Amino acid sequence: MKSILLIGLGRFGRHIAQELNELGHQVMAIDSNEDRVNAVLSYVTNAQIGDSTSEYFLRSLGVGNFDVCIVTIGGNFQNSLETTSLLKELGAKLVVSRAERDVQAKFLLRNGADEVVYPEKQLAKWAAIRYSSEHILDYIELQDDHAIMEVTIPPEWTDRTIGEINIRKKYNINILALKKDGKLDMSITPDTQLCRDESMLVLGKYASIQKCFRL
Repeated sequence: MKSILLIGLGRFGRHIAQELNELGHQVMAIDSNEDRVNAVLSYVTNAQIGDSTSEYFLRSLGVGNFDVCIVTIGGNFQNSLETTSLLKELGAKLVVSRAERDVQAKFLLRNGADEVVYPEKQLAKWAAIRYSSEHILDYIELQDDHAIMEVTIPPEWTDRTIGEINIRKKYNINILALKKDGKLDMSITPDTQLCRDESMLVLGKYASIQKCFRL
């Protein structure tokens, strides 16, 4: 369980608060809008109305005591940038800030952000990859060129074993798990046989996955 300071309770911030609550973390939520603060009270540990660009206010929160500080302010980049900078100046251990464009990410990283997230950009890429192919069921980007994908079993692989298809040697792709009826089976071996009604989670370079599964 981690202690997390979440600043900005728009739609993205609220979703993060909900997910963190389900994962069992302690969340202190901050926003300048009283209605937004009231909307998250049921699934955060604590919440306060306040101006995150105020050094006095942030200092009163003891930002150095939180494991992670997440800045999800949208629509006002100046406030996001000032908040990010102040958090780092006040001793925040890890600052993760939201960006909408590459230029914003550059300024955030220069002014205290340890990491930057692009919710719109990342969702757009996921949707483009997910829905541009009939074979991709899910997608997680790890780096610019690596990904984990859930893909359907090609018909020609049905009833063959993982050792027989040998995509690790041919394409440098690792099979992490098989999935059937929503349940993952990670206890796979070269003798594991593939079934038509299964999907597989594979890890590798995106270009290699494209080539292997003809995406």
